[in-house]
Amino acid sequence: MSKIHRIKCGNVNCHIIDNGTSGILVDTGKKEFLDKVMEACRSYNVKLIILTHAHFDHAENAVRISDTLGIPIGMNENDRNLIQSNSNQSLSAATILGKIVLSASLREFSVRSIPEFKPDVLLHNDDRLDDYGIDARILSLPGHTDGSIGIDVDGKHFIAGDALMNMFYPTVSMLYHNKDSMLESARKISNIGNRIIYFGHGKPVLNKNWVK
Repeated sequence: MSKIHRIKCGNVNCHIIDNGTSGILVDTGKKEFLDKVMEACRSYNVKLIILTHAHFDHAENAVRISDTLGIPIGMNENDRNLIQSNSNQSLSAATILGKIVLSASLREFSVRSIPEFKPDVLLHNDDRLDDYGIDARILSLPGHTDGSIGIDVDGKHFIAGDALMNMFYPTVSMLYHNKDSMLESARKISNIGNRIIYFGHGKPVLNKNWVK
């Protein structure tokens, strides 16, 4: 049985899925939190990095952690263009709070960058993580970005990245590249049933009907 360890990195969460002998790091945080994330990786014998998507606040430390620990980076291929520039997939917002977050995000996109890398593992819908000792599968969740993914762990926990958000309150993603895809991905999460949802931003909550 796996446990989920939340690593708070400012307003961003990284998570480690831990089975007692090995772990998987989900997202890597901003460079300011590299040492904190690295320490957690060593504590849980992390064997793989998974990026839920390739925005810098989730991926900025991927190369450093991968190189230091000698572990692969996995992500969906549809986010590879974001490694070169987070501006390669446009973002929109519908709510007032979302537009405030969007403005701040775009400012950071203009001055932050991800050290370039080629993902070692390309992850697709329904891919399993048994080879890394974890009972979990990948769900494709396009919308926030084209290559957004989530991880369904033990049929009890679900790491959603930014397909859902809890910055101010639990909701569908406040920022999206494709609104229709984002809503469909939120419905997919609703349909997996009873889970604890772990967000890229905010505290975990129980799964619910995200699209009314």
